[in-house]
Amino acid sequence: MLSSVQNPRFLLLQCRRSKPFHHHYHQYPKSIHACAQVQSVSTSLPTSQIQTIQKSILSREKTSRQFAEEFLNRIRLTEPHVKSFLHLSETVLNEADELDRKIDRNEDVGPLAGVLVAVKDNICTADMPSTAGSKILENYRPPFDATAVRKLKESGAIIVGKTNLDEFGMGSTTEGSAYQVTANPWNLECVPGGSSGGSAAAVSARQCVVSLGSDTGGSVRQPASFCGVVGLKPTYGRVSRYGLVAYASSLDVIGCFGSSVADAGILLQSICGHDKLDATSSKREVNDFTSQFIAKDFFESQPLKGLRVGVIKETLGDGVDQEVLSSIRGAISHLEGLGCTVTEVSLPSFSLGLPAYYVLASSESSSNLSRYDGVRYGNQVVSDELSSLYGGSRANGLGPEVKRRILMGTYALSAGYYDAYYKRAQQVRTVVQKGFKAALDEHDILISPAAPSAAYKIGEKKNDPLAMYAGDIMTVNVNLAGLPALVLPCGFAQNGTASLPVGFQMIGAAFDEEKLLRVGHIFEQTLEGCSFIPPLIADEFK
Repeated sequence: MLSSVQNPRFLLLQCRRSKPFHHHYHQYPKSIHACAQVQSVSTSLPTSQIQTIQKSILSREKTSRQFAEEFLNRIRLTEPHVKSFLHLSETVLNEADELDRKIDRNEDVGPLAGVLVAVKDNICTADMPSTAGSKILENYRPPFDATAVRKLKESGAIIVGKTNLDEFGMGSTTEGSAYQVTANPWNLECVPGGSSGGSAAAVSARQCVVSLGSDTGGSVRQPASFCGVVGLKPTYGRVSRYGLVAYASSLDVIGCFGSSVADAGILLQSICGHDKLDATSSKREVNDFTSQFIAKDFFESQPLKGLRVGVIKETLGDGVDQEVLSSIRGAISHLEGLGCTVTEVSLPSFSLGLPAYYVLASSESSSNLSRYDGVRYGNQVVSDELSSLYGGSRANGLGPEVKRRILMGTYALSAGYYDAYYKRAQQVRTVVQKGFKAALDEHDILISPAAPSAAYKIGEKKNDPLAMYAGDIMTVNVNLAGLPALVLPCGFAQNGTASLPVGFQMIGAAFDEEKLLRVGHIFEQTLEGCSFIPPLIADEFK
């Protein structure tokens, strides 16, 4: 079994204590960077593409093939610019035709029938390569589907292709991919985030309906923020990791992207649940998430009245861009208007999560990636000596960031340093978990920015790994605690003449994705004046 992998983010950067923050959040105006002056495109509220497709094909208003052709045409137009995909399926239209024949025969079809889903290339697919963005797995075709992929197919989904990522999930921009760099559909000179940047960009550019990513330290949530889409990280154990290429097995989670909260929730509904092939998957009962997606017409005047929201003080201080803060304050004001009681909460251990995360993730990756020796997987260097075969295959097959993290992890686990680094990081992890539990005992959800900034230029941080690691400060603690989190767009920041989306993060108690989806759905359905459709495809959606 290949397991999961993602960005270790090693040492660093204590998040400085934030300046005193007032408790009366309504004093802050809604973000002017967000919604007032962005695009001239329609500002209609996000709708569920999945539900629209289901309704159309079951009523025979449109066929699955027509929907598939629509998305494939958009891929042909946008992919040369965005470069979301490493592999595209050659059977999309055949699968759509077969689905149409089933509907004509009045056969039952699944809840994702006709829905085109993109899959991150570190999630195994039997009918397409699964390279994890690495040369050492170039052209590798697994003999099986990951459990999440199998469940998608059983639900009627059509896998459109495999998306780009930082090699083995280690990175925050897709610049660590051994094959190509994905561009942000909002500004092609900017990164889409990472490591699931290809999956986020594909949904943002409407190259697919929804997509799967993986989240080890924020690799679903940060690109969701950068690309203006919804990103959902489930509770650890909610979704089977079987078939997810291993990065840091105690942190890795398969997550969901969608252009609306409803789509992300419906996708999660289809892939979660216990799996006997993954000993870490939970046997906890899965509720019907779709029951939370009621129409706006049925909302009460204050649909979130009484909801206790805690704003994490340590996430709103120095190091966070002012335009991001402005958008977050606008989101806070909006939540208050929906009836939430918003108070400030302090997590003193928050700044300790980043260095602890990078020690733990790097340590686990040094163990997990030892399997790539040129014998069992991937490209092999010809050599008469076994040690030379190992060394040559790894030297040629692994990229610089992967090597860096393996070396850091091996050092942290070495004799004489284990207690100083790995053991201490595990102790910090326990402190972080206790801090979240105490905060969530007093609040229904916690909120923070999803990232300290909006998307930055391609190449801007490529040669400064510490600066890139610091960008994970908002997200890694959630992985250490194993909690669910939802990121959705709430505003915009200016980047020269362009506007780039800003997302905010909602964190819930373990296995309480249902509450996050409810709050997120109400938030997006009542957020007026914003359109999160990138300029690349804006003309098509006017």
